[in-house]
Amino acid sequence: MRPRTRREVLRASALAALAAPLAACQTGYSDEPDPLALLAEQARADAAAADAVAASSSAAADVARQYAAARTAHARALQSEVDRLNRPKSSASPVVPSEDGVAGLKKRLATAREQAESLVGGLPRYRAGLVAAVAGGCAGLQQVGSSLGPGTDPGEVTAPASAVPPESAGPLQQALSAEHAALWVYGLVSAFLPDTYTAGTAEGTAEHQDRRDACVRMLSAAGVEPRAAEPAYIPPKPVTDATSAKSVVATAEADAATAWRGVLEQTDDAELRAVALKALLASSRRGTRWREAAGEQPTAIALPGSASS
Repeated sequence: MRPRTRREVLRASALAALAAPLAACQTGYSDEPDPLALLAEQARADAAAADAVAASSSAAADVARQYAAARTAHARALQSEVDRLNRPKSSASPVVPSEDGVAGLKKRLATAREQAESLVGGLPRYRAGLVAAVAGGCAGLQQVGSSLGPGTDPGEVTAPASAVPPESAGPLQQALSAEHAALWVYGLVSAFLPDTYTAGTAEGTAEHQDRRDACVRMLSAAGVEPRAAEPAYIPPKPVTDATSAKSVVATAEADAATAWRGVLEQTDDAELRAVALKALLASSRRGTRWREAAGEQPTAIALPGSASS
């Protein structure tokens, strides 16, 4: 084998220098199918099914139209993220239930929520927050009326056994602040709501107390001083009657969902993500019921924690 000339050596060195940055640019790219692509396709199929129900059933038209709008919003948000990474398409197909009409929509919704929830723990931070919001939107839809749910209760939020990473303290403090505010709001509105809402306010209060206490334990275990509650909070609108009271509770639940989505988008800790997902789902569900009671439209927030929600 003949010795390489100086020109050949220089050319090889130049090619090697070009290859290094190219390899660096490709770091982190996966040639595996994008799991969000199937979620987006499922959302589009669900929206089309809901449009068909709305066109064929006047009794279910309002619920079906809200369902279609929410699932269309899910499809757009998910597809935008899929297009951003441009990974290979999945060969999997959307789930098509055997049931027709509203029963089929109910089955589709439960499937979509389950698909989204199952992915949150293993996704990059931003994607974890987005997919959790999709799951929260589905959980909220399950509380619209009585035909789509009730859906699975996410369960009680408890502090994980291991200490959360110090880097999670900031977003966890924000979640704690949202829980303090929600508790204050539940106390405020009790003076404006009739006795028929006593059980609902008691349940909401207990749920937020558990989440507040979990935040305090997590922060204390991480060696961080938990943020104290403010003496009072300023509602976005004055609370003067039962309707405005219901509305401000719905806002407090939306704010809590936003704070917990922020936790998901700023941590890789699996146990903390599980806590945040439960809290987001619970506030999405409870918030829908309060929005419905207040007569707000849409009843369910499609993507809890999004700037447009």
